[in-house]
Amino acid sequence: MDVDLRKLRYFVAVAEELHFGRAAARLHIAQPVLSRQIRAFEHELRAELFVRDRRSTVLTDAGRQLLTDAGPLLASAEALRRRVQRVAHGRPTFTIAFMPGVLVTAEARAIGQRHPDLAVNVVRTSWDDQAEIVREGRADVSYVRLPVDQRGLRLRPLFTEPRVVVLPTDHRLAGKESVDLAELVEERLLQDPDAVPEWRDLPNRPTEPDPRPRPELNSVEEKLEHVAAYAGMVILPLSTATFYTRPDVSHVPVADLGHNQVCLAWAEDNRSPLVHEFVEIAARQAPQPDDRRHGESGGADREGLA
Repeated sequence: MDVDLRKLRYFVAVAEELHFGRAAARLHIAQPVLSRQIRAFEHELRAELFVRDRRSTVLTDAGRQLLTDAGPLLASAEALRRRVQRVAHGRPTFTIAFMPGVLVTAEARAIGQRHPDLAVNVVRTSWDDQAEIVREGRADVSYVRLPVDQRGLRLRPLFTEPRVVVLPTDHRLAGKESVDLAELVEERLLQDPDAVPEWRDLPNRPTEPDPRPRPELNSVEEKLEHVAAYAGMVILPLSTATFYTRPDVSHVPVADLGHNQVCLAWAEDNRSPLVHEFVEIAARQAPQPDDRRHGESGGADREGLA
């Protein structure tokens, strides 16, 4: 039996809303139609996905498993659609995504020189979408900073770089040659703790959670604004911190914090020869430990290359 992607999308809407009425409104279909489609989907899968009564809708164990697996499957289908449409409508393109602090100019030029008829574009990503952009087919490859959700992806490690803490320039620790993570225990971490897994395991952290909501930070610039305003600290890769230099914040190496790993990621079902050719280009161009190209110079071209 083939999985019906339309029914799978209907299921995801209900699973996320846990309410058939809201899910139907979100899908712009009538609620009775949605209910029939879900019942048909359960029949096809031979599994009950929801326990529902007049007051609530709850996922079963099978439903929770399906929700976990549905995201990468739907993303893969969307990526396939995007790739086919790009080839069918005009000049072939190749899109390279990159995180702040990573240079991709040399690699973009190399693939473009090998294929003069190829439109090569670059696009900047963030912590939130660095992996999703290739799952959804919006980019062919993405330079990602670990940790990332690796479902549906293949990764090629490229290089590592130190991590630093960014503080206001007049902070008591600013100007030190280095600090240990334990010295930061009283500081407020502004970013998602998943970006700094070691923070969760830090002993002697305050037992009471900070009552202030963590700000929504979508860019490095926003993180630095909050640091400069004494709202807390952030941990960044060295190249990112040095590229976004400003007079009211400074960075200090964190001696006992492991280096940040940069990898090239692409969708595991993307069989394009261009992707595999680019992987080899990126591996050859990856800096060695003494290469400063991805260090203090930081950054990357912000414009698309054609």
